[in-house]
Amino acid sequence: MNNSSLTVNGSSSLFTISQVTTPACMFAVGVFSNLVAIVVLCVSRKEKKETTFYTLVCGLAVTDLLGTCLTSPIVIDTYLAGFKWRGGQPLCDYFAFMLLFFGLAGMSILCAMAVERYLAINHPYLYGRHVRPATGRWALLAVYALNVLLCALPSMGVGRCVRQHPDTWCYIDWKKHDGPQKAFAFTYAVLSAALVLVTVCCNACVCAALVAMRRRASATRAAEGAARHGPRRSSPGGPGRFAVPAALAFGGSGVRQRRFALGCRLSGVEVQMMCLLVAMTAVFVVCSVPLVVRIFVNQLSSNSPQDEKSSQKLDLQAIRMASFNPILDPWVYILCRRKLLGRCVHLCRRLLCKMSENNATRPERRPPGDPVSVFTLPAPTDGTPRMERTECTHVGP
Repeated sequence: MNNSSLTVNGSSSLFTISQVTTPACMFAVGVFSNLVAIVVLCVSRKEKKETTFYTLVCGLAVTDLLGTCLTSPIVIDTYLAGFKWRGGQPLCDYFAFMLLFFGLAGMSILCAMAVERYLAINHPYLYGRHVRPATGRWALLAVYALNVLLCALPSMGVGRCVRQHPDTWCYIDWKKHDGPQKAFAFTYAVLSAALVLVTVCCNACVCAALVAMRRRASATRAAEGAARHGPRRSSPGGPGRFAVPAALAFGGSGVRQRRFALGCRLSGVEVQMMCLLVAMTAVFVVCSVPLVVRIFVNQLSSNSPQDEKSSQKLDLQAIRMASFNPILDPWVYILCRRKLLGRCVHLCRRLLCKMSENNATRPERRPPGDPVSVFTLPAPTDGTPRMERTECTHVGP
């Protein structure tokens, strides 16, 4: 034994300490992170636990924990055995199935979270009518069942699992270009890419809807302030003209205004959920998309023997990046739900409100003769001069 190698089963220099330390530390941090996240979820308030979004977040945390516990020990054992795969083909099939299943299950749950937020924000009536707390549990069951059926196909002969460089992990045989192997590899890659695309599109739509909600709420607050403190209506030709938002000038609905104001107050919770989802999506895209890209590249290109070594290094980097996802996801949730997220949300809300106020007060060019709601300030009784004529922007909801 020396400082850089250990002796196992009578053979020396089978592995270095640094080689086995990296997967062991990743395993320990992954288990600890997901356990902390699950504990934090369990002590959340009761009303949070009853939401569909909360159920899906719990399912993602449990999925990440199981994926770490069921795959990392095999990698550590392989390093300890000096890069010798001691389980044969059955263990290789098991390991590949776990990587395929937990990778696709995580994407599916994240996509379900994005769709849930999209329906809640962009289609609230449809969401309130059809989505219940139990919907999250049924969605998790459907995700697990469908992914088990898909990822078990290589074990049934559709596709094939082989050991990958440096013989410490197994995955689908993405170097073969014949029928079953190519069909399964493309199916898995296309489905993964579709889940990522749907997730990103739903997040973009929800972010746009939240910004629009904030602007409407700011305009409504400005309109209510003008109604409380604005002047009384007089003759259109009076010298002291003052325009107010059309929602008030033309008898706008007070119920609509109160609904906008209520939406502004409630949007803080929605913004918090959205920040969490966007952060988790960013982590997932950075960690998991390279592996999906490698599947496409390996199927569409035929590497020469000289390029095979560099291709193997890229494959190894892709799977290592994917293994960081279950480690980072729980910390994203832990950090995003505490005071740090509250401060970020408060800053974002102030910024959005300021932008909305600037848009609401920005002067608008009107063609000559364009009608505008006109109000006249009454003549002052204390001898002060009358306000000069002003033309203000027509602000609508």
